[in-house]
Amino acid sequence: MRGYLSRSVHSFNRNKLLGVLAETEFRRYLTTLGFANQVSAGGWISRSEARGDASFAENAIVYFPEILTPGTNYAGTREAPRPHLGLHTICATFHQLGIKSYFCSASVDALVNGIPRLTWRCQQLGLPTEQPILEFPSHLTGFNARPEPYNFLRYHANTERLRDEYVAEEFSKEALRVAFANRFFAQTSDIDGMFWGQRHTYPIEIKEKTVAQSDAVGEYFGLDVGPFVKLSYFAAKRGNMRSLFVVHQVSDVATRQHVAWHYITFDDLAQCGSWVPIAGGTNMGGGRSSTVCIPKSKFRLLDRDALSAL
Repeated sequence: MRGYLSRSVHSFNRNKLLGVLAETEFRRYLTTLGFANQVSAGGWISRSEARGDASFAENAIVYFPEILTPGTNYAGTREAPRPHLGLHTICATFHQLGIKSYFCSASVDALVNGIPRLTWRCQQLGLPTEQPILEFPSHLTGFNARPEPYNFLRYHANTERLRDEYVAEEFSKEALRVAFANRFFAQTSDIDGMFWGQRHTYPIEIKEKTVAQSDAVGEYFGLDVGPFVKLSYFAAKRGNMRSLFVVHQVSDVATRQHVAWHYITFDDLAQCGSWVPIAGGTNMGGGRSSTVCIPKSKFRLLDRDALSAL
């Protein structure tokens, strides 16, 4: 699994590792508060590119992987696993917005140079009747097909800094992303998680942050423009869906001592986010980012009471 990740991910830089850590710690935190059954693992959202008959952003799908466990037999003849019940509700919300949603499971056909060769199957969720299990991604429509497979396994990233406990989930997500991207042209972004609240369903953007300071904004947390636009997309769909920006505040970048969990809804974020982005640091892909500043005072403490009210 590490071997695959070292080939598929450009770099496990500090921001990438902290992003993985924040997602995992967030789910652990919600488990301690009694909300384990209301939060999903991460997945992907892909929308069409204009390289063929389909227009840009004309079609979008969401897909979540089964988390593959090392040492487990994933024969092609095994019975397909059942997705978590909460995922059905989450996907029903996407279906109401016109976005098809899938739970994907894999079989391991062989090892090629020590890397598992996977075949993915999927089941569409969120519909009133159970759907058949089909090959993924070959049965999908609405995306422009690549004329030939693309070599996504071309990097040589160092994965030593990625803890063993995170490898299986990252591998499962990456392998599913590559399977889709190897067949279709698409703009793809990760979903850090979904929270099924009492009133709404929330796609979540999760970051670990220290408090920054600006003369114009005061104390703030930053959000890169890319995730900001993704949250805007979810917000524009409306229906029963909202979106959250969750921040795990730590004391400093060296010791990373826990301070608090904060959140802000996208509606509030859009009202108070800085109109003029600032130059940010290195993003997860290794490039430079542009950052929207959100005043720390506009965030709320993410505790049991806050989660119960969502």
